[in-house]
Amino acid sequence: MKAVFLDLLTFGEDYKIEDLPNNIEIVTYPTTSQDELLERVLDCQIVITNKVVFSKETLQKLPELKLIVVSATGTNNIDKNAAEDLGVKVMNVAGYSTASVIQHTLAMAFHFIHPISRFAEFTASGKWVNYKTFNYALPYSELAGKKWGIIGLGTIGTGVAKIASAFDCEVAYYSTSGRNIEREYAHNNLEELLSTSDIISIHCPLNEQTKNLINRSNLNTIKQGAIVINVGRGQIINENDLANYLTEDPKCYFALDVLEEEPMSPNSALKNLLQNERLLLTPHVAWASNESMKRLERGVIENIKEFLNEVN
Repeated sequence: MKAVFLDLLTFGEDYKIEDLPNNIEIVTYPTTSQDELLERVLDCQIVITNKVVFSKETLQKLPELKLIVVSATGTNNIDKNAAEDLGVKVMNVAGYSTASVIQHTLAMAFHFIHPISRFAEFTASGKWVNYKTFNYALPYSELAGKKWGIIGLGTIGTGVAKIASAFDCEVAYYSTSGRNIEREYAHNNLEELLSTSDIISIHCPLNEQTKNLINRSNLNTIKQGAIVINVGRGQIINENDLANYLTEDPKCYFALDVLEEEPMSPNSALKNLLQNERLLLTPHVAWASNESMKRLERGVIENIKEFLNEVN
């Protein structure tokens, strides 16, 4: 069978996919635009992709296509109803990035609460050599005793809750669906969570209930000095409203690994705020630890093998 990996660059610049079954002939591309899609997939039975969009109209033009393996958890870039109608199987890789996203969440919190890079910069600059006291007393905080609010207590949110608890944080959460409220942690409504939490981390999916969940109507209700971390989806926080908030009189800190448009748009409302000390942006890398990438690759290969076993 012929296979194509449409956006291999999502695995890294020097990545090579390995361990495919011997009867798979694969071609890889660093990236693929929508204009290039049909030509690259037309005679392939298997597609591996992360973000390339497969609409109903596109799928109808690919009679050879039998399997789309999404090298991610989310499959919102595929019209799954159309794929099912056309006999195209869609498979994803769930759970591979849980530990990586949890770790990145903690790293983002520590960026603001325990700024070790600023201490290291002070020493590396040579300023400590002639400093007047033995220590450089840049203030920082402890996690112990802080309230950590979690929006979306799924697998990742629960993992963050366990680690926050290990640091002696008080943990509370907000269920975006309103159904998941029988857990071992205190359940708050959104207003209470925002107004009382010292750290707020977002781990919910993007849907009608969560789009623009954080916006101009509630940004000013967030507790003064709080740290807000978004490792969910970019559109959960309204970027225009956040940019206005950070420009005017910000009282909180924001750490975002996801944006409304990725890569970051030249027209992003946050582009002129990249040096703002209350804003930390990372380029959608929370999922991408070395170990996570290996789990993802194994998941992709196992999906292809499972499919071949079904059709043979």
